[in-house]
Parts: sequence; structure tokens; C-alpha cells
Amino acid sequence: MSTAIAPLPSLVPAPAASTLTPGSLVPGVRDVVVIETLSEYSEALDAVRRSGRTVGVVPTMGALHAGHRSLVERAAEECDVVAVSIFVNPTQFGEAADLANYPRTFESDLEVVSSAGALVVFAPSVTEMYPEWPEAASTTVSVPAVSRRWEGASRPGHFDGVSTVVVKLLSAAGRCRAYFGEKDYQQLAVVRRVVRDLSLPADVVGCDTVRADDGLALSSRNVRLSTEQRRAALVLSRALRAGATAVVGGEDDPAAIEEQMVRLVAEEPAVQLDYAVVVNADDLEPARTCAEVRPLRLLIAAAVGPVRLIDNVDPHSGG
Repeated sequence: MSTAIAPLPSLVPAPAASTLTPGSLVPGVRDVVVIETLSEYSEALDAVRRSGRTVGVVPTMGALHAGHRSLVERAAEECDVVAVSIFVNPTQFGEAADLANYPRTFESDLEVVSSAGALVVFAPSVTEMYPEWPEAASTTVSVPAVSRRWEGASRPGHFDGVSTVVVKLLSAAGRCRAYFGEKDYQQLAVVRRVVRDLSLPADVVGCDTVRADDGLALSSRNVRLSTEQRRAALVLSRALRAGATAVVGGEDDPAAIEEQMVRLVAEEPAVQLDYAVVVNADDLEPARTCAEVRPLRLLIAAAVGPVRLIDNVDPHSGG
């Protein structure tokens, strides 16, 4: 498929809005509409809503895989028009090398979003999102309550970058349903909190982690793993499964479960564990008990060669 950059007016239905059934698009429109400015993005989605249709958005950094596809497909099932943002956000990278090495696959990304049911792709430049770049933005958003531990402690400033770009993206999108994967569970918690606290016009939808057949959580970073590193990385999902099994089996001491996960990862010398913890699912604070008083999450993070990987499970659902 060759994906054309369609003109902005094609988002506005030629027939009266009342003639459009839920999920319908403009007759004849097959390719995604690529938009590069915040103002045009806002105008396009405003036009969709004026026509009586609902909007779903899927914020991404590109390098799309089956996990992203599942987000777009769910959004397409639940919303009339789906917009996918593709923006490698520099402010959430702590190291220049990590930013430089992040995979960029824009042409194949367009294929994914179009075939999954999206109509709009928002692909801004860095200076469109941050006019001061490379100077630091004068305003940033911070959500310390749920970001100070775990990834926030290991990657200082990361969640400030996430929070700030999410506010920009969702403010531009307007009223919508916003789809995020549970694989980045702390990120999802941060997004939910910032949307709630700032009264952003979005309903945040968390979607199940998508895994490869061998259990490895899909991530855009996986392409950087060698064959041997990828094999070693499977210890992360094994450790989470072992921890979840212990919770379901009645172990109510979080420290015992964490110790079990740490021991299992230690058997794989190619993996350098950062943390393996049991937390309360709502605020990500360390759990005091695994008894079914509050929902739990098991979180894990490690370096496998040059690649940092994270994963998590709900011990009572396996996802």
C-alpha cells in the first residue's frame, strides 16, 4: 500500500452528519491523513466531533509492533475516528545515546496504523512540540506521587517528559478516549493521574500487555536485542509468573515474593536486575501485604545488554 498524505478537508464528511453511522468514514478515503502541526491536528479532530463522531487517540513513539496494533484496533472498535500520534519525545530520554538509538520506522508505521483502522496520524517535528528546543521548556508537568519510585528513580526526569508531552497531545486532541498499553504500567498510572488532576478532556483506557509466544512483552526496544540477549530476557516474564503464582497460592509477604523473583533473575547472568517489586496497583507504593485487600501489581526492570526492559503483571489475572 502506498500511503498518501490526504488533504485536511477529507476528514470532514461530505454528507450531513446525520447520514453517518457509527464507525463510518468519509466515502472513498482509504489512506491515513498525516498532520504535522498542533493547530491542524486540533482543527481536524474538532471537525470530527462536530460531525457527530467520536475520537480515539493512541499516543506512540513509533516503531510500531503488534502491541501498538492492538491499541489501534481496540480504539477503532470503540471510536468512530482514530488518531495515532508518532513522536519520539526527546524530553523523556535521559541519555542522548538512548534517544539516538530509538528505532524510527515511519513508513512501516503508517502501514500498521492504516491497516489497523486509524485515519489520522499526527507526526510533529520536535520544534513543533517544543518551540524552545534544544533549550529546556519553560513549563513542564510533574506527577511525583506516582513517578518518584521505580522507573522514576532509575530514570530521573523521564516521567516529567512523559507527563508534559501527554498534556500537549491530549490538550490538542480535545475530547477523546486515549489508549495506552499496560506494559508500561507506571507510565499508565502517571497518565491517569495527570489527566485526572488537570481535568484533561480524555478518558484513559488501559489495554492488556501483548506478548510474544514465548512470553516476552512486546517492546520497540526488543529489536536491539541479539538472539542470545532475547533468550536471556525471557527470565523477566518467568520471574513475574513465579511471583504471581506465589501470590495466588496464598503467600502474603511481599518481601518473600520479591526475593523469589530476584533469585530467579540472578540465575541469568546476562540480565542485570534493577528492581522486582510488589506494589499497590493504584498508587505504586510498596505493598504491605499480598492478601486481597488492595489490587496488586508485580513490576520488574532490568538491563539486558544495552537495552533496558520493563514488564509487569496483575497476579490475579496474569496480565
